[in-house]
Amino acid sequence: MKRLLALLVLVPAVLATGCASQTLLSAEDRTKLQHDLTTGPAAVRYLQASSYVTPFFGDASKRLLTPYPPEEVRLLNDTKGNPINPGPIQAMAPAGTKVRVLKVEFPTAWVMAERVLYSPRTQPWVYLDIEGVPAGPPVILVLPPQLKTPEDVKAELDRHLAEHDPAPKMAKFQQRFQEAIRQKKVLEYMPEGAVQMSWGLPERIRRTLDGTQVHQEWIYPGEKRRVYITDGLVTRVDEAPPATAK
Repeated sequence: MKRLLALLVLVPAVLATGCASQTLLSAEDRTKLQHDLTTGPAAVRYLQASSYVTPFFGDASKRLLTPYPPEEVRLLNDTKGNPINPGPIQAMAPAGTKVRVLKVEFPTAWVMAERVLYSPRTQPWVYLDIEGVPAGPPVILVLPPQLKTPEDVKAELDRHLAEHDPAPKMAKFQQRFQEAIRQKKVLEYMPEGAVQMSWGLPERIRRTLDGTQVHQEWIYPGEKRRVYITDGLVTRVDEAPPATAK
């Protein structure tokens, strides 16, 4: 019996030491964030950009929310360092869709020990209920790793989920641009704010000046999609054709 008790104590200890915590936030900060972001009116938010729902890599008990097509997702790499595709698109939620924050989960040693190995287990996860998305496993928004303060967490959440309904902002765009946002398309002469609501923020932006004109090149993950913007309006869209199924 004594040996069995020793083993029961040893197993959790091994799990804890073999899976070091990947969060820099204190337990007090994590508890307060959980309360602040999941209770009351603050728990209700809106998608900043039209987003896809896909499988959650190797974890069949969850789904992923991402503004990028699955082939552009950069959350998990294989043993050779190549990005792993989380799986095919299951649903799409347009910008402005109402969501509710259900839980904010940080990658402590204990949490990571319970997460599926084949998942972005070292990053914070935000569990969401998304209006209009078919019922199924919980939908997860994955935040960047190593966020240092509660303000960092809130800022990252704000990049994806607006505190206020963006409908008034969207209503200022021409009708054809509003429809393009709902379909995750980018059109010529589209304002850059509408581009962001349709495709999400780019991975990189290159800016140049030509006299008084400001030129931007928005480059999305994988560099297969680029949007060229002059003085706030789209002048060209480069989009690689979808891969042909073999």
